[in-house]
Parts: sequence; structure tokens; C-alpha cells
Amino acid sequence: MFDWMVWTVPTALVFAGLALLLVVMAVWARFSPPVARRGFLRIETDRGDRLYIGLISAAVVLAGWIAITDLSMWLALGCALLVAVVIGIWG
Repeated sequence: MFDWMVWTVPTALVFAGLALLLVVMAVWARFSPPVARRGFLRIETDRGDRLYIGLISAAVVLAGWIAITDLSMWLALGCALLVAVVIGIWG
């Protein structure tokens, strides 16, 4: 199915997950409009802003992990998800 893009299954799953996340956020915004608030980021953000900042931060954690250490990527994934969730909830 994804042979023409030369994607691996994990890569396709990541992008499918991101697409699903965007659809869920759009439906959620339709039924419950986002409200901007200030968290520990010290800027006014709504849940879509925090999602974006969380995803970018998770990518930075993963890239930094690869650059700095040879430890398991599962640990890196756990740290990246923790960063994204903390930003999403309290950001």
C-alpha cells in the first residue's frame, strides 16, 4: 500500500496517528470550542496551540536523544510522550 513512498510500517503508523489526532481535535473543537488560557508556558494558548507545541517539543526530545545518547529509543519515546502530555495539560 505504501510501497510507492518507500515508507516503513512504523513511519506510516506515525503519520496515520497524526492524521487521526488532527481529525479528533477538529471534531472536539466543533463540539467544544477551545478556550485560550495561560499555563506554565507564560503565553496564552488553546488546546490546539498546546498540541502543536507539544508535538514539536517531543520531536526535539527525540532528536536530542539520538544526538546525545545511545540508550533505548523506547526510553526516548516515553520522555517525549511525557513532555507532550505535560505541555498539553499544564502548558
